[in-house]
Amino acid sequence: KPKYNIQTVSNHLFWWIHVCISLCMSQTLFFSQLTFFLSVSTNQPLRMHCQTCALVTSSGHLIGGERGEEIDRAECVIRMNDAPTARGYARDVGRRTSLRVIAHSSMQRVLRSRHELLNASQDTVFIFWGPSNYMRRDGKGLVYNNLRLMNQVLPKLKVYIISWQKMLQFDELFKKETGKDRRISNSWLSTGWFTMTIALELCDRINVYGMVAPDFCREPQHHSVPYHYYEPRGPDECAMYISHERGRRGSHHRFITEKRVFANWARTFDIHFYQPDWSPPPLPANRTLEGTVTVAPVAQRKT
Repeated sequence: KPKYNIQTVSNHLFWWIHVCISLCMSQTLFFSQLTFFLSVSTNQPLRMHCQTCALVTSSGHLIGGERGEEIDRAECVIRMNDAPTARGYARDVGRRTSLRVIAHSSMQRVLRSRHELLNASQDTVFIFWGPSNYMRRDGKGLVYNNLRLMNQVLPKLKVYIISWQKMLQFDELFKKETGKDRRISNSWLSTGWFTMTIALELCDRINVYGMVAPDFCREPQHHSVPYHYYEPRGPDECAMYISHERGRRGSHHRFITEKRVFANWARTFDIHFYQPDWSPPPLPANRTLEGTVTVAPVAQRKT
């Protein structure tokens, strides 16, 4: 467990003051942090809190792990994009879905699997993210317009979008945590980045399934698995991570950089990694955690 010196405590106190000031217009700290997740049908903010969350990635590492029952025991189960739970996958990834975070680019795939992901998911909360020009609500946002139509066809569906203000905060958080401007580096934040950060705001404890450690792909004997558990003939996960991390032309995700941030957060917050099971190594004795995360996390701090 990390030991905090006076400077670190001071930094954390300053961070909390900053959070409280930025949220002072809201009635309560707990609900105000969710005002940037807006319902497509009512424009009301998301109201959701979970003591324990199972954040299920789409990684091939989940195959054969038989963690499904364990995952389903969590109060809330979080999934990404069009990752399925049917078709024989339930034993490894579980059946329940409380929250699904979906990229604008995955919307068509979700619609193609609408019977499984939408029609049978009336109790699931869906949060869609995308560039502001796709999500604008003045009639010119292509993705937003499609979401409105989808919600009209399925009125009981709980569909939310991330506001443009919150999208800017996600960008700023990445820059503060990594020192890299994602626009200058010509990269996109991954759905995993949005999902982990949202989970920090919703969950007291986060159990992450299928996410490897940041240096996993550098190990000479690392286990080769497909990038998605539901695409067994798809690209190799590590090949995908390394290609995106090194890419400089076109749009890329910085998967490995993001995992370094997640490992750092796990030193402070109640975040745990399973399938594969790992914990971030302790910091060297001459380093302390600065805790620059600028979301308002509900996740419990480690003591």
